[in-house]
Amino acid sequence: MVMMVAVPDVEAARRRIAPYVLRTPLRLSQALSQRLNVPVHLKLENHQQTGSFKLRGATNALLGLTEEARARGLVTASTGNHGRAVAHAAKSMGARATVCLSALVPANKVEAIRSLGADVRIVGYSQDDAMQEVERLNREEGMCFVPPFDDAAVIAGQGTVGLEVADDLPETRLVLIPLSGGGLASGVAAAIKGRLASAKVVGVSMEQGAAMAASLAAGRPIDVQEVETLADSLGGGIGLDNRLTFPMCRSLLDDVILLSEEEIAAGIRHAALIEGLTVEGAGAVGMAALLAGKIKPDGPTVVIVSGGNIDPATHRAIVSGGDRGVAP
Repeated sequence: MVMMVAVPDVEAARRRIAPYVLRTPLRLSQALSQRLNVPVHLKLENHQQTGSFKLRGATNALLGLTEEARARGLVTASTGNHGRAVAHAAKSMGARATVCLSALVPANKVEAIRSLGADVRIVGYSQDDAMQEVERLNREEGMCFVPPFDDAAVIAGQGTVGLEVADDLPETRLVLIPLSGGGLASGVAAAIKGRLASAKVVGVSMEQGAAMAASLAAGRPIDVQEVETLADSLGGGIGLDNRLTFPMCRSLLDDVILLSEEEIAAGIRHAALIEGLTVEGAGAVGMAALLAGKIKPDGPTVVIVSGGNIDPATHRAIVSGGDRGVAP
């Protein structure tokens, strides 16, 4: 039987985290709407205090812990944004946090986590490598693990994005969601499908290193080599023992779209030059999929702009159109 996070779980999360997170705007994109001949709205999660949607799930997870669990210290692995969210939420609750990152995490994300007072540990060259240190700290020092995605409280927190979309635009026919470990995709899909039964939900990721996309194609969780990509937040494995996000994505997503590095760069440039938004590669994939013609909406469409924490030098290179704007 598939374990599912459902709308009541997401509604409870929304009530719980409301004092801690922003209700982000849903903004009409005039340019994309004219190009596609349907209304296209951008859900601006890059406006969150930590620059990404991850604050929702991390906050819900931490609020669900006992004081004793928080007092033991919090530990997590991250490609950057979840670690920053855990560090932010931990600081607001007076808890200490340790964030384990791989060497592939951009320097700006590492420094943002450190600036919140978290202990940062760089381990190996993949999120799986970083997870080994998390497991050691959990086992040997008793620290409390805050999962980045495969956790009911985290999924419910991320799903609050979907509730806001359903409330603000009930005529939505299509939602495009960045797809990585599946916490955002499964949570938003649960909320959208529960509220707007006729809406389609599509995950968007990069061509190389997309673990959830590869696992869905294989019919089971599989290991995928983590590689450098402009959509660095979408890297990392989903865990071979994945309990929630894999079955939920398999059940709830209508399709998955994969993008080249050039297409992701085009999405980042469009966001900057046309929409006036600074977004990271993961946050740009929905816009990129539309610009590349990889999906043709037939009604009101919502693009989840998941985050804006891009390295400034990388962003300048991409917007100027230089070769440095595309990962190898």
